Amino acid sequence: MNHRLLLFDLDETLLRSDKTISGVTLQALKKCQEEGVLIGICTSRSEQNSLVFIDELGPDIIISSGGALVKYNGANIYKAEFTKEETTVMIQAARDICGTDCLITIDTEEKHYWNYRGDPKEYSSDPNQYKGWDSTIYTDFKDFAECALKMCVEISDPTIAVKLQERLADCDSVKFSDGDWYKFTKKSVTKESAILHTCSVCGIMPEEIIAFGDDYADIGMLKLCGKGIAMGNAVEAVKQVADEVIGDNDHDGIAYYLRDLSLY
Repeated sequence: MNHRLLLFDLDETLLRSDKTISGVTLQALKKCQEEGVLIGICTSRSEQNSLVFIDELGPDIIISSGGALVKYNGANIYKAEFTKEETTVMIQAARDICGTDCLITIDTEEKHYWNYRGDPKEYSSDPNQYKGWDSTIYTDFKDFAECALKMCVEISDPTIAVKLQERLADCDSVKFSDGDWYKFTKKSVTKESAILHTCSVCGIMPEEIIAFGDDYADIGMLKLCGKGIAMGNAVEAVKQVADEVIGDNDHDGIAYYLRDLSLY
């Protein structure tokens, strides 16, 4: 198979637990690029919260906000956002159902907003947990009037989460495995839909892509691409749909897999 694009989720996939890319893996990806293979990231993070890793990696393709924004060689090729009015309705729905003090994040094309009561990096027991979040703007979302690419809401009670998902039935929603956060994007916006837009612009077939992931939001991506690779630390549901399961994110599983595949 002609592998033309390597596509990586960030957290717990390309990034180690300390939110860094290992030198071994970074070198392997650079060598793949030198061999003419495109490198892409496909993350639920906003682009703004990924910049520290983007600058280090230099990817050809950036799919961010769970598929709501796609860039190829630095230029936008796809964007799916809620209107200002739709964003206001979503925020109000979250407060109505989850409580007025529920934690909410909003991605826009240029910024990342959070109504946390202070900088979470100051309170987290893990100083690396929020690496890349330095540009986050803390707001109470009163009179918020911007178009959103994605909203995330922290919901500890699954029954409450279902109620919000039912209220926002026109959204695609998925829970992240490493906490109580749920993402909401446009109904048609997923990682896999963003990949299809990327393919149409870049002249790549999905079967020419090797995709790597670890979490529920990666399942569709792994099933769509020519090879879907689950990290050794992936949730079981991801491993079940993957073509292969490799080493974990803390022990250069990606680098060793690419070496064994003779891509560099």
